[in-house]
Amino acid sequence: MFPKFASRSRVASYYINYKLMKKKVNQYAQQIEVGTQDRKHVLKDFSRMLDNQIEKIVLFLLEQQGLLASRLAKLDEQHDALQQQPEISQICELRQAYRAVGQDLLKLLFFVEVNAIGLRKILKKFDKRFGYRFTNYYVKTRANHPYSQLQQVFKHVGIGAVVGAISRNLHELQDCQGSYLSIYDQPALPLEDPVIDSIKAAVDRLTHSTNFLNFLAQHALIMQEEFPTPVEEQVDDQNYHFMSLLLNLVNTFLYMVNTYIVVPTADDYSLSLGAAATVCGIVIGAMAVAQVFSSVYFSAWSNKTYFRPLVFSSVALFVGNILYALAYDFNSIAVLLIGRLFCGLGSARAVNRRYISDCVPQKIRMQASAGFVSASALGMACGPALAGLLQTNFKIYKLTFNQNTLPGWVMAVAWLVYLIWLWISFKEPSREIEENHIPQESNAVVVENDALENGLKQPLLISSSEDKQQDEDGEQECDESEEASEDSHRPATSIQSAYRLLTPSIKVQLLIYFMLKYVMEILLSESSVITTYYFKWSTGTVAIFLASLGLTVLPVNIVVGNYISNMFEDRQILLASEIMVCIGILLSFHIIVPYSVPQYVCSGLILFVSAEVLEGINLALLSRVMSSRLSRGTYNGGLLSTEAGTIARVIADGTITLAGYLGQSRLLNITLLPSLFICISSIVATCFTYNSLY
Repeated sequence: MFPKFASRSRVASYYINYKLMKKKVNQYAQQIEVGTQDRKHVLKDFSRMLDNQIEKIVLFLLEQQGLLASRLAKLDEQHDALQQQPEISQICELRQAYRAVGQDLLKLLFFVEVNAIGLRKILKKFDKRFGYRFTNYYVKTRANHPYSQLQQVFKHVGIGAVVGAISRNLHELQDCQGSYLSIYDQPALPLEDPVIDSIKAAVDRLTHSTNFLNFLAQHALIMQEEFPTPVEEQVDDQNYHFMSLLLNLVNTFLYMVNTYIVVPTADDYSLSLGAAATVCGIVIGAMAVAQVFSSVYFSAWSNKTYFRPLVFSSVALFVGNILYALAYDFNSIAVLLIGRLFCGLGSARAVNRRYISDCVPQKIRMQASAGFVSASALGMACGPALAGLLQTNFKIYKLTFNQNTLPGWVMAVAWLVYLIWLWISFKEPSREIEENHIPQESNAVVVENDALENGLKQPLLISSSEDKQQDEDGEQECDESEEASEDSHRPATSIQSAYRLLTPSIKVQLLIYFMLKYVMEILLSESSVITTYYFKWSTGTVAIFLASLGLTVLPVNIVVGNYISNMFEDRQILLASEIMVCIGILLSFHIIVPYSVPQYVCSGLILFVSAEVLEGINLALLSRVMSSRLSRGTYNGGLLSTEAGTIARVIADGTITLAGYLGQSRLLNITLLPSLFICISSIVATCFTYNSLY
């Protein structure tokens, strides 16, 4: 299409001129700084420039769609003639002609996608430079306006008709024997043609999924490439194995059950072994301490294999739960803690995230990410609920089975069954494909897209030398300057290099994540001690309370993903959620005597639900602004967020134990004070970076 109807220079001129627009943004910044331009004039001028760029793109898009339609009309005439006198050789030639149109349509989809990415990047750059929510204003005013052409770029209007025409005709010609089958008469009949598959994959990349799935997928913080190549999709399809994905999700579910099943009984278990009830903080937190280290080596291990880390995880958790259960008969708090450490060493959540990111096809990766979050939420609810059901006491030989030890025995059996299932059903992805991924990708781009199309990328990509010249003007470049070179796509190789990729706004969001994990861990881990001291709750009642909190996770995400996120900006929801967490903390303090059940339950519910909303919104924002270099490799974005949350849990559990030395009467208020301080700090940090969190 492009070589036949447009010269190289002409087509290049229809791409968004990212280099020019970035230079204009820098000029605007200088003019505002010296006072030669006001903000209103800059916004008006930049809006006009964007409108012109989009109009240029859309007019070329419509022109090329018309050329494709003309070619299809001529091919349809040949198709009709062949129906009268079918010849196999001519049918094969006609199929190749339709495929050629499909290849040109792929190039047009590539054109649309590159321009859509360019528009998002320049809008993001403008917002960061001027601290103004211009993106929100521009999209809202242009999205549904009758004269706006923005929808042509982001909704690829008209392309669906061309896809349908190519698919229908190839479907009718696939037999090559004169037997014509209609896709409308047999819609379930699949069309196996590589061109159609590539077109569908490209269209899927341009089509937005439902808000709820987007929200849950971002909640998992499984980083995704902004512009996956066809070869990358082929690698994903070859590596994908549904049972292996299911095993990763089950691993996530069981680990969350294992984490929270001990919470209702940890204080009783500590007392039975001669320790203070508040030692439950160390018992619960020991798992998180080990997870700080296990997350790193599991992430590194997943560079080479997925099966062995999952096997090791299952064995470590099996051994850890056995030790946890045997600690009662050994009458040893040390054995109990060692058992929990072993459980933490088996935390394979980094592997679970990495498997979804690397081995699940792009078209279903969002659903898999949502499944990861759902499995975590379900495990969080099932853990305490299961502990509430294990209220019995008996002995077999010299082994004691009661409410303290049964969580260990039950989880040991669960991990043993899982290990057997894993050994039988897991399929290791091909590492040869992944190792050759980068060179194959570059070769495939050259083969799949002609030299002209490769040249079209240049208006969007800026050489590092040009960036350096612009940097000499004193301008701090955003993420685009890193993404302009090949090195910018290489994953971070150390914690230090990953940390250097974090912008101030990302650091604030990690602080928010640290805060919400800290306050949630304080609420959950000390719940059994607090409720026993103030309300004399039984283990079963504590289990019901914790399970009820866990069951709110998915409904809250549904409401936020489908409704609240459509009514308010994410940054508004973020700040409001932080304030609600702060209110929940304030309401939890024991100031009024006596401390009542309604006060504790209501304040805990406000705190937990607000923290859940905050976590989803915060990770959604984090996934948007995280550097592409943190989407793969050992030190990826998921690992950084996991480490921030795990460290928060460790500190929170340690706070509970240390505060316990001052007496249970002071435990609640003392543990809430640091929660309040961290929460207020995160609110202040959010306000200072309020306009740069997107």
